Amino acid sequence: MYAFSWYNVGAVPGPIEAGLHIDVAQFGIVLGAFLVGAGIFQLPAGLAAMRWGSRRVSLAALAVMGTFAIASGFAPNWYALIAFRFGVGAGAAMFFAPALGLVASYFPPGSRGPIIGLYNAGFSVGAAAGLVLGALLGAALGWGWALGLGGVALLIAAGTAGIVLPHVDTPMGPSTFSDLRRAARPVLRSRPVWALALALTGVWAAFFIVAQFFVAYASDVHPTWPLAVAVALPTVMILVEVVGGPIGGLLGERARDMRVPLAAAGITSAGAVLLIPFLPLDALVALFVLLGFLDGVVFAVLYLIPSYYSEIRGEGFALSLALLNGVQIFGGSALAVAFGFLAVDVGYTAAWWFAGGVGLLTLPFMVFVARARREGAQVPMPVPANDSFFRDK
Repeated sequence: MYAFSWYNVGAVPGPIEAGLHIDVAQFGIVLGAFLVGAGIFQLPAGLAAMRWGSRRVSLAALAVMGTFAIASGFAPNWYALIAFRFGVGAGAAMFFAPALGLVASYFPPGSRGPIIGLYNAGFSVGAAAGLVLGALLGAALGWGWALGLGGVALLIAAGTAGIVLPHVDTPMGPSTFSDLRRAARPVLRSRPVWALALALTGVWAAFFIVAQFFVAYASDVHPTWPLAVAVALPTVMILVEVVGGPIGGLLGERARDMRVPLAAAGITSAGAVLLIPFLPLDALVALFVLLGFLDGVVFAVLYLIPSYYSEIRGEGFALSLALLNGVQIFGGSALAVAFGFLAVDVGYTAAWWFAGGVGLLTLPFMVFVARARREGAQVPMPVPANDSFFRDK
């Protein structure tokens, strides 16, 4: 439901533009407002998890996100929709890293990788549903229903998760800002985490650009291609991530050095993006399947690695994920804007080379990423209260 309420707006641009009397550029600002909210609140989300615990923060974030998503469906004008989508993005930021930290806390070292991959697979399923069901709801009931029903589903999910998710033995964190800052300092100063964030920013941008711009590229450069096929390719890429995520997490856990599968998947992904302007449609189908699988592998391993660093302890894991996401959202979004300008001013071939090139250019930051040692320091995670299975583990 989280991912559905992220992507459903992109499924109804025409109805929103017609209903609110705005143009494409103004609709782009609506999309950007979400990303700004999602980026700004990443670090506050991690700090909040350290203070109040990942379970409390992630459940509250679902409620906030759902409330603003419902409000988006009733937005009377463009300005209100911008404000409400910013709120949805803020709720999304407050949810993602704490929720992933919570899920990881339920499983012992050595078994978290596939679970983290499965968590990311849920995001992929929701994103595809947002594009497909969002378009169907928008066509049948109007764009307001497409946005509002996603918010209702988020509130139901929040209530259900509050009942189902086990409580964890997590004492309240630092009560003063100075104590919180002191507790967060090892994470925020972690050179390996910063290196991971910077190394994968280009790959994050490449995946984001492919998902957002491929349909426009196909329409402008290859008008004879069936539009339905052009729309289906990014959706297929997102769905294949469902397979790549758990497999990537398993590869990460089994690898002697987790940096190896991460770097290999990142390099292959960036290289594949370089080929987009030169391939016929049938070859692009295979390319998008490959990109989807690699996307799942990259982010499963990326989110797994910090859990094995000695400076990332307990709820600090959520803060490390928030740092990764914040850097990549802001950096990747800026690179996506640059792609759009290049496509207009120079042409799509140069723009696609830029997208793949930045993926390759940021990956050398991997040399500053310390090896994640499964046999060494491991994050001591809180365990679910009153649950002998997890305690035995």
